[in-house]
Amino acid sequence: MNDMSDKPEFNGSSHKGRPVYLDYQATTPVDPLVVEAMLPFFTEKFGNPHSRSHLYGWEAGDAVERAREQVAALIGAGENEIIFTSGATEAINLAIRGSGQDGSVSVSAIEHAAVLDTARAAGSCHVLNVAQDGQCNTRQDLPADTRLVCLMQVNNEIGTIQPTVEWHRKAKQHNALYFCDAVQAYGRIEVTGADMIAISAHKFHGPKGVGALWVRDGVGLEEVQTGGGQEFGLRSGTLSPALIAGMGAAAAEAKDRMEQDREHIEMLWDMARGLFADWTLNGSEEARWHGNLNIRRKGLDVNRLMSDVRDVMFSAGSACASGSGRTSHVLEAIGCSKAQAKASIRLGFGRYTTQEEIEQAAARINMAAKEQGL
Repeated sequence: MNDMSDKPEFNGSSHKGRPVYLDYQATTPVDPLVVEAMLPFFTEKFGNPHSRSHLYGWEAGDAVERAREQVAALIGAGENEIIFTSGATEAINLAIRGSGQDGSVSVSAIEHAAVLDTARAAGSCHVLNVAQDGQCNTRQDLPADTRLVCLMQVNNEIGTIQPTVEWHRKAKQHNALYFCDAVQAYGRIEVTGADMIAISAHKFHGPKGVGALWVRDGVGLEEVQTGGGQEFGLRSGTLSPALIAGMGAAAAEAKDRMEQDREHIEMLWDMARGLFADWTLNGSEEARWHGNLNIRRKGLDVNRLMSDVRDVMFSAGSACASGSGRTSHVLEAIGCSKAQAKASIRLGFGRYTTQEEIEQAAARINMAAKEQGL
């Protein structure tokens, strides 16, 4: 394990009187090393990475290619297989829309809306069922015309880890491509094999506004966004050296300290499970990323709870659907009633969460629930 003692110390949201932050599935604090890597490209190194005739363009372009290597290294891929995008949503659209038009797309019932909505908009969409623990088993049939199977590695709402290796194998057996939304997995656990993988920097302590699509060598894609033909002719538009340098630094840091982060998360999980022992866990306990604690309490008024506990930042579901008023499609898919889904909260913790913060959050949330007579 690398010595982290000489690295910049995080001075983040839960420090100096700020609320406790437990919403790591929505976004993560930017690592100080990431900020350091980005700053030169906002100031003296401001060149366009596609200007290849002078120093300013060269140094910006070199930063992009160095980051491409760093991002690829965490997957164990070649750097020429990484396509930078504005985030995971764009990467998902490129994967689904750019991989063909003929045939159907099969998606699990608990995919992120970016996958579900794009698959439905792209044409024929077949939804795969999941079990009560959130896992999507391979015993169900795929339509004969399936061209693409989409299954995320780690679910954003309940943390379930899917049997992606088996689904990749099944897709191959049906002569279909396999696309994996690895947004909640990349930088936290080993990302398993696929034909295409989408990731987003701000989920692993990088900046918002940048992501990537890994495309296996030999997979044919067509551009979805036309223009200057950047990113191997697949994603037109000027790249941001600052954001991409930050993403590369975040990937390198995640690679260095993945085991350290995992041990820290397991410690926090054990503590949180004990402190919320009276709550019901949504999803699998074992096949799960343990930085995601999605729990429910019968009769809980979540809106009141969140209003009463303003010094702890947590979620009632996906940040992308926050405020929509819709019941979680993920919780309904695993068999929760609407009442159970509406009585559920998600606590997400990570690299910079402390034991003290878990204890403080549990005390505040449990007290507020008790005040509701629960």
